[in-house]
Formats: sequence, C-alpha cells, structure tokens
Amino acid sequence: MNTPQQGSEIFSAIVAAPFGAMGIRTSGGVLCELVYLPLHFEEKDAQDAVAEATAGQVQRYFADPGFRFDLPLARVGSEFQRKVWDAISAIPLGSVRTYGQVARHVGSAPRAVGQACGANYFPLVIPCHRVTASGGLGGFSNHDDQNGFHLNVKRWLLAHEGAAGAGAPWQQQPILF
Repeated sequence: MNTPQQGSEIFSAIVAAPFGAMGIRTSGGVLCELVYLPLHFEEKDAQDAVAEATAGQVQRYFADPGFRFDLPLARVGSEFQRKVWDAISAIPLGSVRTYGQVARHVGSAPRAVGQACGANYFPLVIPCHRVTASGGLGGFSNHDDQNGFHLNVKRWLLAHEGAAGAGAPWQQQPILF
C-alpha cells in the first residue's frame, strides 16, 4: 500500500494532469487555491462538494481548453492583484499578452503585473499563463528556471490552448516533465 505524498493532506482533492497533478484546496464552501504539482503526487478523492466540482471542471479543461470555469472563488488578494487578475481573465483563449501590455491596461508597471501573476491563487481559472515577457516566456508561478517544472507547465498550457504558433518563444525549449 502506498503512503500518501507528504503535503497532500493540505489538499481537498488532487487531480491528475498531463504535466503532473493539480492540488485543490477548499474551505467554507469556496475554492481557496489551485496548485501545480509534479508527477509524484497521487490523485486524491474530493473531500467536499466544492472540491468535487473543481476536480470535474479541471478535468474538463484538460479535455477541452475552451471550457469555461464556473466556481465559487475565495475573495483573496489585494485590490491591485484583483484588477490584474480581471485583466488576465479577459485575455482570449489562444492569445497572449505581455506583462507590459497588461501593465498599460491596468495603469501599472510590468514587474508589478508579474508579481500579481505569481500571486494568483487560481491558475487555469485565472489564466496567468497567457501573460509572457516581451522577448520570451517570462516566469510562471514565481519561478523562472527555463527548464524547470513550472515553466514547462506554462509551455504545455499555451500549447494546449493553441497559443503556440511557429517560432513562439515558449516553443524554443522542449517540454520536459
């Protein structure tokens, strides 16, 4: 019998993903956080109705990148972060915007937009993977190791959504998991 992965107890569910897994954390009838997890995390059955709904919607997104999430989200983040997350949520499927473009839209600086992207509690639902640097992929989930797990997740998500056109910066590195 396998023992649970250390840390898996903080999640209300863990769903298999093409790049590893997604940890789902719920509390008080709302989704509190989605977390990208590496391959060694095993699936975990949903512990409540919100986790079950989230797990189902995450799986639908992996099957169909055009799927639109409809989940009760915890009210988190600063006013500025929520403004950035609203702008990111408006980026159409298959499109990307640079940190600078989002910054101009919200009246801020690219670095502040990057920090708000990294603080996103609801990746996939708020598609921060659609925000890139002007000359390349940029960072992702507060990570910028070009061959690391998180940037490979970003590459996979962009390709899954059809944003990976020929010569796109995120295709210049292989996707390794």
